[in-house]
Amino acid sequence: MNTSPTNELTESALAVPHDQTPEASSRKRFAALLLGCIGIVYGDIGTSPLYAFRTAAQHVAADGMFNHEILGILSLIIWALTLIVTIKYVIFLLHLDNRGEGGILSLMALTQRALRQRRTGIVFFAGVVGAALFFGDAAITPAISVLSAMEGIELITPALNKFILPAAIAILICLFVVQKHGTAGISKMFGPIMALWFAVLAGAGIYWICKNPAVLHAFNPVYAVTFLTSHGFLSFVVVGSIFLAITGAEALYSDLGHFGRKPIQIVWLYAVFPCLTLNYLGQGALLMTLPATLDNPFFLLFPSWALIPIVSLATLATVIASQAVITGAFSMASQAIQLGLLPRMEIRHTSEHQEGQIYMPRINSLLLYSVLFLCLVFGSSAKLAAAYGIAVTGTMISASIIAMVYIARVKKKGYAIAAIIMGPVMFCEIMFMSSNLLKLVDGGFVPLVFGLYFTLLMLTWVKGTKYLVEKARLQSISTVDLTDMIERDPPKIVEGTAIFLTSDPDNAPETMMQNLKHNQVLHDKNIILTIMIDQIPRVPIENRVEVEQLCGRLTRIIIHFGFMETPNVPAALYRARALGYDIDVENASFFLGHRKIVPDARHGLPAWQDDIYVSLNKIAVDATDFFRIPANQVVEIGTRQLI
Repeated sequence: MNTSPTNELTESALAVPHDQTPEASSRKRFAALLLGCIGIVYGDIGTSPLYAFRTAAQHVAADGMFNHEILGILSLIIWALTLIVTIKYVIFLLHLDNRGEGGILSLMALTQRALRQRRTGIVFFAGVVGAALFFGDAAITPAISVLSAMEGIELITPALNKFILPAAIAILICLFVVQKHGTAGISKMFGPIMALWFAVLAGAGIYWICKNPAVLHAFNPVYAVTFLTSHGFLSFVVVGSIFLAITGAEALYSDLGHFGRKPIQIVWLYAVFPCLTLNYLGQGALLMTLPATLDNPFFLLFPSWALIPIVSLATLATVIASQAVITGAFSMASQAIQLGLLPRMEIRHTSEHQEGQIYMPRINSLLLYSVLFLCLVFGSSAKLAAAYGIAVTGTMISASIIAMVYIARVKKKGYAIAAIIMGPVMFCEIMFMSSNLLKLVDGGFVPLVFGLYFTLLMLTWVKGTKYLVEKARLQSISTVDLTDMIERDPPKIVEGTAIFLTSDPDNAPETMMQNLKHNQVLHDKNIILTIMIDQIPRVPIENRVEVEQLCGRLTRIIIHFGFMETPNVPAALYRARALGYDIDVENASFFLGHRKIVPDARHGLPAWQDDIYVSLNKIAVDATDFFRIPANQVVEIGTRQLI
């Protein structure tokens, strides 16, 4: 799963010689985007053949496996890929873009903006839950992917079995450690490696299909329906494992802004979907021919002499898939911060050329510890498969709910039409979710715990921040009254420019009132500065700054950023100066409030949420760093606030 600007590929791959014609340059850029899609967008779903078919088939094999059962499982996989991935994501959701950006938070922001509502209702809750469940999936995906690849070495020689878990852990630790250095260099190989991976998937599948072409009957959906109706409760259990074949599908939508609709669609329809289908059919043909290969039908597709290179290639593919998920977590967290769902956290940029390539130390550490915990507790991909799926189905259902509201209310089609469009997909997703819930006691509770944890954090942060903002508004005076007070009874004036940051542009900043109260001075020029995060990915430069002169010494400036942008206050103020406003950015003093949040059960949130909010507030990075304000120009005024 990926929601991030992970395509460092585009940084180098899209660079073209200046002497090329525009047509040739355009073709090369488009080819680079196609290659980038293979490496980034489809890394997760591309490694599903390592474990998806095996896990589903093993449920049925207890009393022996018949060919019609293998065909039923294959048919379910093929039609799940068709309905959920192709129809829902590739054909439909890719057209619901927020000014070119995709992903569940982007869709949430798009729908809320169109409905002119913020942080209320089913859309907001579905977006929060979907984003929270994503973090649970982001911890499981690297663990199950790398473990499943490393398990191929036991086929080389059983003596290596004891090294599978240590080797997987070592690879994962190295993967997370290198994140702080950026991955732009090695990412140039992501596309070619994954292109080779998909070619190998297809080639191995074709070989065994030719040996047993009867497996092609799996395209007939009758086999899927027959399997579901003839196996009773067992078919319901198998459905949960079938879902493993489509995990990673949400990356199609999340990476819309980085590659564009057409490259994502072309790569899926003409490369990835056929290669995956051929490989699953090949595994089915192998199992129909040699039932004893059930333990690991993927690696047994290949002759023994090819196992070492295939295990090596599979390891590289799973590392790439894990990389996409990790950087997706960074991007998801960054968007959540900008939309006010999480406190400000440190964001480091790992590329001088692309703004979107980021590294978040806290998220990286949290994921690393979570992944290592999962590896040590579960120990194998087969056991970890029990914990996989619930988070992804939750995210998919959340996206479907928001899409239904968008169709019904934004497009004004009504809920009846929305239900007709989204109903069949949601029915399948709910069935997948219900089946996966059977895994709760076997490890399925893990992603739910992750999801509940992040949902609680986000809802608490939103609720606590809203309470403090409303409380501050009630205790403050309006800018109109402030202007009248300054003009009627001006305090002592000192030279220079003072910039007071506040979240409410209509009321006097608390830092300004504290400065007037204790220092009894007013600067010659004073700016009330508010930073607004709009519910669009990026704000056009011409709409970046709003300036209003309140009186001779007081100016109100509102700076707008999109939720995909990193706020840079000095750069935006230079923009205002370029528009003709006299702002001495280099010598101005920035007045920031430093609030100490004190829990108080008599006010605001319940006591247990007070403690959570205070803890979140403590990890928030300083506004000086987050908004890129020069530290030597900052004046902090401390206050205590009860919550």
